[in-house]
Amino acid sequence: MVGDPLMPEDFTHFYYANPEAPKGGELHQAIFGTFDTLNPFSLKGKSAQNLNLVYDRLMARSWDEPFTLYPLIAESIDIPDDRSSMTVHLNPKALFQDGSPITTDDAIFSFELLREKGRPNMRNVYKFVEKVTQIDNRTFRFDLKEGYTRETVMILAMMPILSKSWWEKRDFNTTILDSPNTSGPYRIKEVSVGRRIVMERNPNYWAKDLPVNKGLHNFDRIVFDYFRDQTSAFEAFKSGDIHIWNDLNPGHWNNAYDFPAFTAGHVSKEELKHGRVERAWGAIFNLRRAPFDNIKVREAISLMMDYDWINKNIFYGKFKPLDSFYPNSELAAHGEPTPQERDVLLPFTSTLPNVIWASSFSPPPTGDLRKSRENWIKADKLLSESGYLVQKGMRTNTTTGKPLTFEILVGVAEDNKIAQSLARNLEKIGIKVTIRNLDQAAFQDRLMDYDYDLVIHFWQNTLSPGTEQAVYWGCEAAKQSGRFNYAGICHPAVEKILGNIPNVTTKEELLTQVHALDRILLAERIFIPLFYNGADYVAAWDDYAHPTRISLYGNVLETWWYVPKTKYPANRD
Repeated sequence: MVGDPLMPEDFTHFYYANPEAPKGGELHQAIFGTFDTLNPFSLKGKSAQNLNLVYDRLMARSWDEPFTLYPLIAESIDIPDDRSSMTVHLNPKALFQDGSPITTDDAIFSFELLREKGRPNMRNVYKFVEKVTQIDNRTFRFDLKEGYTRETVMILAMMPILSKSWWEKRDFNTTILDSPNTSGPYRIKEVSVGRRIVMERNPNYWAKDLPVNKGLHNFDRIVFDYFRDQTSAFEAFKSGDIHIWNDLNPGHWNNAYDFPAFTAGHVSKEELKHGRVERAWGAIFNLRRAPFDNIKVREAISLMMDYDWINKNIFYGKFKPLDSFYPNSELAAHGEPTPQERDVLLPFTSTLPNVIWASSFSPPPTGDLRKSRENWIKADKLLSESGYLVQKGMRTNTTTGKPLTFEILVGVAEDNKIAQSLARNLEKIGIKVTIRNLDQAAFQDRLMDYDYDLVIHFWQNTLSPGTEQAVYWGCEAAKQSGRFNYAGICHPAVEKILGNIPNVTTKEELLTQVHALDRILLAERIFIPLFYNGADYVAAWDDYAHPTRISLYGNVLETWWYVPKTKYPANRD
């Protein structure tokens, strides 16, 4: 997309993979939630996770660089300088798992099916293909029409290839629980709906020796066990029924590992530093609902978050307060806007808060009573200016007489402590808050329906922002349930930038556009930023190992391998 590939033309494996990693063993992983379909490309049903292990794509990503793709099913792709077309040459060795060859018939069938019935993010990009030409059994061409971006060919190059003979007999828009004929390194061996999926490594996988796969996909079997909550999943890890644990909670990381297997040295803990964009985690306002359609109210509520207390008492001082929607990366806006960023923002001056021209956002200072009182006074002033005064101990709308109350929606047990802390502080300025704790399934339903006042959740950005940004921040996504514009923001400056990002030609242009977007989102106070760490907390039983070199994106499960050591407890013999 921008810049040059990291890997040389004659590379044999990615730097973060160990080409000598042994094959064998079985890995059990915990997954949260549920599923009822094995088709991740349709909106019908809840798709199982990790199906990337069974569905290969035209080209493969590297987890060491954000904007480069390498050959997989496509042996090569020809693209002109203006990126108006792409000619795809399929690898003549490419096979589905039943041994049948992958041909242009399969590729064109996949494209047409996904353009018509695939997920919205696919349909929104695939619609820019004006013409598909089958040149021969291994070669086809996409010609793009007006409206395409420089990123369009990148997204098309990540298209999954489905078996025409398997899928044309089935209704794509129904839930699928039969094991599909796919082309990836694993095939689905067993399915227990909502509970478990067993994947088995295909020893005859046609691409196992390609550079993009060398040293990866080392387990003979991977079992994904589904859990409703983290407590039961961690108990399974402690007993040895789950083998690798990714811990997201510093408090849990510090306090939950006093169990026999860890004490005996059979379980290890590592903090693996990474360079990917951390999740933009926070308490997200629903701007579709009053009073959060008022920026002053949003800012006032934000001032009541006690960062210092939360970091010390919940996160053991390990986390850093978020100051960006792209934390832990150069995509985060810092300092005052550059001249280039000002050029992007200036046409929208009348629609932007004045704070956007100052230094970049930072959370309000906390840590002692004086600082907290200053925040309370500012919050009181903003609420008073918005028509909310304290009457009989309750913050009340002076026009309607109704008290200012709202609900905080929580889907992860650990987030409840943060919600409680915010609720306690809001009570001090006369605001009554209800905290609603839901299991993951119910939480997801309300999240996808935008059915909340304030929700503790996150956006997961990447080092390669593109058209998906419109799904997070675009006006259209704000109106469509099932998308990811949780805040419901719809802003003309944001819309303009969302169109610019997929068309950048240099890294400098990308940084300018994303920094400007970051400044707008922060200035509009669409959420109360929480915290990030910049490391993966990974615990594992001692018969599981990974390469010394960690990728730019952090811990990559596909790089791990099995080295039998542990004979504890008995169920691991």
